[in-house]
Amino acid sequence: MTARSQKHWSADPADILRADPGFRLADLDPSSTPGYEEGKSSGRSDLEAGADELDELQERLYAQSRIQEDAPAVLLVLQAMDSAGKGGIVRHVVGSVDPQGIALAAFKKPTPEELAHDFLWRIDKRVPAPGLIGVFDRSHYEDVLIGRVRALAPAEEIERRYGAIVDFEKGLTDRGIRLVKVMLHISADEQKERLRERLDRPDKHWKYNPGDVDERQRWDEYMAAYQTVFERTSTPNAPWHVVPANRKWYARLAVQALLLDALEDVDPQWPAADFDVEAEKVRLAAT
Repeated sequence: MTARSQKHWSADPADILRADPGFRLADLDPSSTPGYEEGKSSGRSDLEAGADELDELQERLYAQSRIQEDAPAVLLVLQAMDSAGKGGIVRHVVGSVDPQGIALAAFKKPTPEELAHDFLWRIDKRVPAPGLIGVFDRSHYEDVLIGRVRALAPAEEIERRYGAIVDFEKGLTDRGIRLVKVMLHISADEQKERLRERLDRPDKHWKYNPGDVDERQRWDEYMAAYQTVFERTSTPNAPWHVVPANRKWYARLAVQALLLDALEDVDPQWPAADFDVEAEKVRLAAT
């Protein structure tokens, strides 16, 4: 991250938030703000400043792909319990850049056609092309989260999927796709408040799903499923980052910081002109 982006962080957010070996989800306070030394007001200002940096890096990434067929891409994988703020990340973080450089995929319940294939079939079709920032609003991890909690597949199949995911993501990174895997971590109490707000406001009723209450009854099972995901699929080439999300402003700032870190590591370059710049200036002036 640049000095401007880092000014209120005690260390690199990518290091602070990474689910390294030994990480325990139960030990992370969803209301905490790890590594950020200021409050909400500064967080909002830093988010605005970071948006300008993110916009430039995204444009450089896209421009590089115009002349380089194997140009890199970035894929942001967002996983969370319902109401944790994935939509806010898409709007307030990813939404700050040129939409033509974004490929958004929101995976819903698999169709009969998708169920006829391996679980990764539909995922592979939505992997971002070179030069794009892809966003998975839910992802292949649903197949080892809700798939495990709701026993939607045999236990041995769920076990197979962990290895399949690791191999799949290794293939992506080998192709030059940088993965930013984020779990937005909210508390059960915070989710309850957010769901209640949706019920209290007619303009939010469309966002309410009665099934969310059913899933809340399995909260501990989902937390255990996430813990297993981190242990089985957080790898050096595709690590998980867990972002406390009770404070929306912090979650958005942290995800932006993770994207900035990834893009700065990719270091996309403006393509050099394939024409004589000075000669074109002369030709233009003569018109």
